[in-house]
Amino acid sequence: MTLSLTEVNALKRPPAVEGVLPVIHERWSPRAFSDREVSSADLHRIFEAARWAPSSNNEQPWRFLVGLRNTQTHSSIAAALAGYNHDWAPKAPVLILGMTRSRTVRRDAPNAYALYDLGAAMAMLVLQAQALGLATHQMGGFAHAAIRQSLGIPELWVFGSVTALGYQAEPAALASEEMIAREVAPRTRKPLSELAFTAWEEPATLGG
Repeated sequence: MTLSLTEVNALKRPPAVEGVLPVIHERWSPRAFSDREVSSADLHRIFEAARWAPSSNNEQPWRFLVGLRNTQTHSSIAAALAGYNHDWAPKAPVLILGMTRSRTVRRDAPNAYALYDLGAAMAMLVLQAQALGLATHQMGGFAHAAIRQSLGIPELWVFGSVTALGYQAEPAALASEEMIAREVAPRTRKPLSELAFTAWEEPATLGG
């Protein structure tokens, strides 16, 4: 018998660290989404959070196509999903295609930080969604050419990810045992000693 929604969320949550916002530890990327719709008020809050992300020279190069269930945008994004993503993600009531302008507005020059800035905006978006009790799952597995053609997106815009957004469902709602196994697997992260350094290959000494 698989874990319940409550049990899997408890399993995925790492030990609390004093001073770290709980919403950061609570966020993970489920694949099981319920049919419950996301309110327009919550969508407004989520994109408002993304709007205030930092960006190089305040270019704010990001743009989001928001596909709501039963719209052509949702259908076009869902149709472009690849592999396992096509099996579970279309069930989410909202599919978001994140993209970024590859050239600056001010000087019409290549923007080397455009994808970095989009990532910052997406981080704000998923944390705000988590704070509202919503789940998100970002995906890189989608057919870029197909989605560009079906949605009429100019080449100037570079894709980041597709994000499924909605309310989490029980793991048992997933279609296969393999996906359920992924859903209930414990989360892992590298230790800080492999991530933060004071010099090359010299781990930083951090309190905690």
